[in-house]
Amino acid sequence: MKTIEPNEDLSEELPPSAYAAKSLFDFAIDREDVKWLLAKPPEEHKLSKDTMEYELQLLKIISTGWSISFYLADNPQKLKVAENFWELVHSFSDTITSTTELTIGKKVDYFNELKERLDVYLDSLKGLTMETDPLSIIGPEFAKFSGDKDNVFAMLTGSKMFAATLKRVKDFFETIDDLDQKDEINQGKDVE
Repeated sequence: MKTIEPNEDLSEELPPSAYAAKSLFDFAIDREDVKWLLAKPPEEHKLSKDTMEYELQLLKIISTGWSISFYLADNPQKLKVAENFWELVHSFSDTITSTTELTIGKKVDYFNELKERLDVYLDSLKGLTMETDPLSIIGPEFAKFSGDKDNVFAMLTGSKMFAATLKRVKDFFETIDDLDQKDEINQGKDVE
């Protein structure tokens, strides 16, 4: 599965919070993980591969955004990184919405789809306790969105995407330990 690769040029060009948001956004929309998870589904899973692919991409974007708040809980740059990330996602969503409307003649509000999924996933995580594995909550929710709430393959696939995304984001944040230090110096720079 894909890691979030450091980009030296980008890290020197942008303040750390904008660099983090851009790197996370690029990772979130990358489809390599999605394709890998769906490469060899069991023959009997009977779910639409297109639907699962679509839902996996939504879950990856949502998981990346959620990870920002989770892993930067006490970091003063949490809001900047999150705002920059969701602004990039919103811009990307507008492009997808426009392209989809031109292609199929029907308007599909991609950002609204993301927001609706995020609300459902967050609502389901409200019951999370220290003893509860979040994967046991995310997997079944993903399976519902994929078309069969009882499909074990869908549950496992959604759980894998969620877990892998959280791990990649955590690993990435560990590589940029100066997130809150340099940003104060570069206040005037924004994400393009």
